[in-house]
Amino acid sequence: MRQLEKLQSHREHMDMPDPHFPLKIHRTRFTEYGMTCFPHHWHEHIEFLVIVEGEAMIECNSEPSYVSGGDLVVVNSTDLHHGVNLSDNLFYFTVIADPSLLHSQSVDAVETKYITPITQNQISFQHKISQDAEVNACLKKLIEEYDGRVFGYELAVKSELYRLLTILLRRYVARVLPVNEYKTRIKNLERFDPILQYIEENYASKMTVDDLAKQVNMSRFHFSRLFKELTGKTISDYINHVRINNSEYMLHNTSKSISEIALATGFNDIYYFSRLFKSYKGVSPSHVRRMELH
Repeated sequence: MRQLEKLQSHREHMDMPDPHFPLKIHRTRFTEYGMTCFPHHWHEHIEFLVIVEGEAMIECNSEPSYVSGGDLVVVNSTDLHHGVNLSDNLFYFTVIADPSLLHSQSVDAVETKYITPITQNQISFQHKISQDAEVNACLKKLIEEYDGRVFGYELAVKSELYRLLTILLRRYVARVLPVNEYKTRIKNLERFDPILQYIEENYASKMTVDDLAKQVNMSRFHFSRLFKELTGKTISDYINHVRINNSEYMLHNTSKSISEIALATGFNDIYYFSRLFKSYKGVSPSHVRRMELH
């Protein structure tokens, strides 16, 4: 347990540039195919990934979305998400809004019917939104206002954010959950934070379900059930995903042989590694390496 306590949590704690206007925008570019854009993590903020060019795989709660220029990914509060670059030139904006920015000072219909359910993940939105001109125009204006900082920009940004949420509520609601499920999910995510981080940092090492379950003082059965509920994957499937994603990055960006990469990512049997890689990626490791050499 001491080793796990040293690891950082998968819950991302974000400082806002202006605490009186808790919203921030990042610009991100990746040029290495297969590179992890961001590891598995979660937060209570609402996040929008605006893809400008290139391609990527963004996974939210085990649901992969393959996105390209013109697409939007909505990351709901407490969504466990991560991303992988799938092109030589990926560029996207990340718009992150703290829930406090959206709340009303008084308990009105807007607050009770929409904002509180959205920020507490009772209402969650579809993750991938493709080529919606109105959504894209709204985000473009929001980013322009935030960057320009012209007098009154806070009003403009907040109005565009509310406009965006209105569009999402009318067109892209994915599910509506009871309020108690939100609190239970946060509790379970916090409990599993060190396990997820441990897997990310030690994927090449041998690990068993029993060993991981002991780290959080849970039975094998209860641990496996909750893990599947939170991530959408079994323990072995989750570990294999982490290993295969790292091996794909090495195939594209290192000169290591396929055998060396297999060993470096936790596979002692190169034939098993090749079969598993193909089942996850649709092509063999040797095919990826040949394409990289051309």
